[in-house]
Amino acid sequence: MLRTRVITAVFLFAAFFSALFYLSSAGWLVFVTAIAAIAAWEWGALMRLAAVARMALGVLAVALCALLSAVEPAAVGLGTGFSQPAAWRLGAFLYLPAAAFWLLAVPIWLHQRWPLSNAVFGLLTGLLLILPTWLALVQLRQAGPLALLAIMAVVWLADIAAYFAGRRFGKHKLAPNISPGKTWEGAIGGGVAVVAYGFLLSSKLPVVLAEKPLLLLVALIALTSISVVGDLFESLLKRQAGLKDSSKVLPGHGGVLDRIDSLTSTLPLVALVWLLSFS
Repeated sequence: MLRTRVITAVFLFAAFFSALFYLSSAGWLVFVTAIAAIAAWEWGALMRLAAVARMALGVLAVALCALLSAVEPAAVGLGTGFSQPAAWRLGAFLYLPAAAFWLLAVPIWLHQRWPLSNAVFGLLTGLLLILPTWLALVQLRQAGPLALLAIMAVVWLADIAAYFAGRRFGKHKLAPNISPGKTWEGAIGGGVAVVAYGFLLSSKLPVVLAEKPLLLLVALIALTSISVVGDLFESLLKRQAGLKDSSKVLPGHGGVLDRIDSLTSTLPLVALVWLLSFS
């Protein structure tokens, strides 16, 4: 199993880094749209849909991504190039509902442990997860591949540090009815690692954060907290659907949703703040 995980991880990173640094804007858009399609197909499993319906969800995701790109090509770097006003028009349409969902609805959802029992509700929820994440991956790359990589590294670091801190110090369960393996000590360890990472790179951050350490500290803690919420949310849905992984498309790692669960909650919020910084 370990050998499989390592081999898959090597291929994943090679594919991702190659796409991130070498593809054109159009190529990156296609690459991220493919990720969104697989995530939508996996979302169908969480909704307990049949194989044909799951395929239809993947096709729907591609169609919606293509439609949004056609409506606002400058928002995704197509046509005459990236335009911040266009990016904001499309971003506001997706990021604001996503922010309300993650900051207001999901904490209540986790507490009540609502099931995805209604097909329409499940479909809308899936679109609210996948489409804003798709757009954030597309738009944040306009800040530079390294910038997007640095943002994603926050989530990866939080997960890795939480895992090791939890194994070493974990005693108090964070959400035993949702994800028994997660502990408060692990979450705190992830937060400490993210704060250290953020202050280490503070000279590369926008002035509003670099020159205000308290604001930067709050932002980093908030980002870590939201990433944990995203992780717990998918864990809840998998538990309710009786699934260990969202799929098996990534040998040893599960599915795409398993790899981007924390990114679905963090990237849209980061992209929203990024766009607001230009207004």
